[in-house]
Amino acid sequence: MTNAMAGEETLPKKKSKLPLLIGLVLMLALGGGGFYAVYSGLVLAPHSDAAIHGADANVPTPEALPEIAYVALDPLAISLNGTGARHLRFVAQLEVPQAYQKDVELLKPRVMDVLNGYLRAVDVKLLENPSAMMRLRAQMLRRIQIVTGEGRIRDLLIIEFVLN
Repeated sequence: MTNAMAGEETLPKKKSKLPLLIGLVLMLALGGGGFYAVYSGLVLAPHSDAAIHGADANVPTPEALPEIAYVALDPLAISLNGTGARHLRFVAQLEVPQAYQKDVELLKPRVMDVLNGYLRAVDVKLLENPSAMMRLRAQMLRRIQIVTGEGRIRDLLIIEFVLN
């Protein structure tokens, strides 16, 4: 009998799967409830006056644009140095304060000369590199600002830059 009693004591008891099942059901219910609360805007919704007071709330107006003008530069067709007959077509506009628009238009031939000289001197490999565009633009802008004087040119907008 001692052997029979010893065999009964060593048998492990089966654990109940009820707590695991209850935990799984609660997890799904709370997850679904959390999703609904965020999706419907009950939790983490942006607090805006329009949402609180309705659609008739005062909408802030954006700031007025600065008084700017654009001076269109004549298109440039530049033959590039290299092994083949390659050309660069370049079209740009200058962003200027309205007060200096006439001054910049007067200096446009000098600006075109500076751009033509600079673009002819640039290596073709640099022109083919797409990541070099920002550097080229900054260098051209700086040269134009030197020609026209400080404060007259705000930005250089490249409209067309095509290598043939």
